Amino acid sequence: MDSACAEIIKLAEKVMDGGEITEEEAKKLIRTKDEDTMLLLAMADKIRQKFNGNAVDFCAIINARSGHCQENCKFCAQSGWYHTGAKVYRLLPEDEILEAAKKAKAAGAVRFSLVTSGRNQDNPNEFEEIIDIVKKIREQVGIEVCCSLGLITKEQAIRLKEAGITRIHCNIETAPSYFPEVCSTHSMEDKEVIIRTAQEAGIRVCSGGIIGLGESLDQRVEMAFKLKSMHIDSIPMNILNPVKGTPFYTNRRLPPLEVLRTFAMFRFVLPKALIRTAGGREVNLRSLQAYALTGGLNGIMVGGYLTTGGRDPKEDIRMTEDLGRSMTQPQL
Repeated sequence: MDSACAEIIKLAEKVMDGGEITEEEAKKLIRTKDEDTMLLLAMADKIRQKFNGNAVDFCAIINARSGHCQENCKFCAQSGWYHTGAKVYRLLPEDEILEAAKKAKAAGAVRFSLVTSGRNQDNPNEFEEIIDIVKKIREQVGIEVCCSLGLITKEQAIRLKEAGITRIHCNIETAPSYFPEVCSTHSMEDKEVIIRTAQEAGIRVCSGGIIGLGESLDQRVEMAFKLKSMHIDSIPMNILNPVKGTPFYTNRRLPPLEVLRTFAMFRFVLPKALIRTAGGREVNLRSLQAYALTGGLNGIMVGGYLTTGGRDPKEDIRMTEDLGRSMTQPQL
């Protein structure tokens, strides 16, 4: 066995024994050679098995309010700064959201997230609609509810907690050092405020980001350690699916093995977190999607995403079953 393979095994054993890897060690892991990548994935999955068990967590989202966002995130089809042809509409009708939640549960999702475009929730009437919808989803559908609502206030966070929200979603998107290259209308500090506000209200936080925005391998490591420092225990990993009309449309597509190495590195850094593969997996991982679940990940976002479609959830259920994995159940 060569020294690189021995180092991967050594670091995995260190994590499984309760230790932590350093940023420098993570930088070496994410640079594992193609021929050693399957060993890296196998050891990341050993860590997953040790701390997270066998179950795969399915979640789903709905684009509850779309388009005309004031922010200029360079990857986003819904930004009002770019011409992408994305749909524009106010908060969807209650019955449409409830029906989507029912379909999500039928597809195996244990959690359903309301996502709204825009900087914040400055329309009090619309916020009250959201509170009412959250309550009805829990009561009528029997599924956990989370939401991604932008720059919420402390008062709004408390109201959401009282309504039954189990998680607030707020992606940091990328490493702090690269964030200014992604967005200039809000900052990483703004993201941290939302996260702290939710945590102080007693709501768990789901926060991850997108790889393939032009960041370096070291910046992906930086992002992982930033999430660790904020005590994030639920991390969606998106892969850029470039949208025509956005500044990142011409970004280089990431090779599947590079994506999988990034996922595995996150597992080494955050051994106990729920880490899920999300947007962009179908077009970037293609036939290697199952390797995400055998390379350290324990969650999947199923169905469509905000402005792009996904694959049939039945295929994800079949993939999970073929791997001999179980599925989590709603905790209401």
